[in-house]
Amino acid sequence: MNTQPKRSVRMLLVSLLSTSLLAGCGNDQRTDDDGHANDQSLRMQEERARQVAGAWRASPAAATWAQGYYPMADAVQKPESGWRSKADERAYETKNFALGGDLPTTAPTAPAVGKVDWGNGKDLTRPLIKAKKAYQSFALNRSAGPHLTVTGARLGTTTIATSRGNATVPAWLFTLENYDTPLKRVAVTPSKLPEPPIEQARQGTTGGLRSIARLAGTAADGRSVTVRATHGSCDDGPVVKALETEESVVLYASIKGAESGPCSADMTEQNVRVKLSQPLGDRLLLDALTGRPVPFGDPKGTAPSWT
Repeated sequence: MNTQPKRSVRMLLVSLLSTSLLAGCGNDQRTDDDGHANDQSLRMQEERARQVAGAWRASPAAATWAQGYYPMADAVQKPESGWRSKADERAYETKNFALGGDLPTTAPTAPAVGKVDWGNGKDLTRPLIKAKKAYQSFALNRSAGPHLTVTGARLGTTTIATSRGNATVPAWLFTLENYDTPLKRVAVTPSKLPEPPIEQARQGTTGGLRSIARLAGTAADGRSVTVRATHGSCDDGPVVKALETEESVVLYASIKGAESGPCSADMTEQNVRVKLSQPLGDRLLLDALTGRPVPFGDPKGTAPSWT
């Protein structure tokens, strides 16, 4: 019996499978022999960043953004006195809380909105959230072991960083057992994100661009931002560059050092600090791939930048 054709078919299938694994583990960004993005890829990435900056410039979306309330810091603020123990810190991180008192309910005569005040006469009113909903946003667990006990709450104010600078906003001040200073939770909802003036780019047509997960923080002087960027298990990590204009800062992310060979599909987030030539100020911080503003925090978490 002649088995050569069967062996040939098997060898062909193995070859095709190997090619598929190699292609799947890499990145659509073209790289040189040292694993760095080549000039063509970088030009494609920068061109997309310029398109995004141009689309947002003087657009209705930019005008809406400039008039809205978009927090760029945590909606939940720790007690000013700090945590009394590692156990309490752990309880906060794991959102392990117990309710040891009654929370206020909004009275029929109480205002349903609160004022966001930037101190420049251009304040904004936004809907208030109830104390119970505010509590449930950070108290997600009630399990055995170390926990923090909330004994009550009252409506007060706090200061939070926003896309338009620091603002004074209404906040629920939650009293904690054994603490002299409260845990604060911003009590007003963010503005709705305007419809972006440019569609998301198709992956593979922009020189290996990747989306930026979220903003992790801004330097005190505004001359750098730290973002969470994604990468895979077969590369040397993310690279984030900035295209700066008077109106916006467009961040374009890619990966470096893509390797060949089989690898998992797991994606990892990593902090990347991006230096700016000028302070960020009230300029729009945009993601080149999606064409959208870079959000602060997890959009599904307790402190999203917008609704």
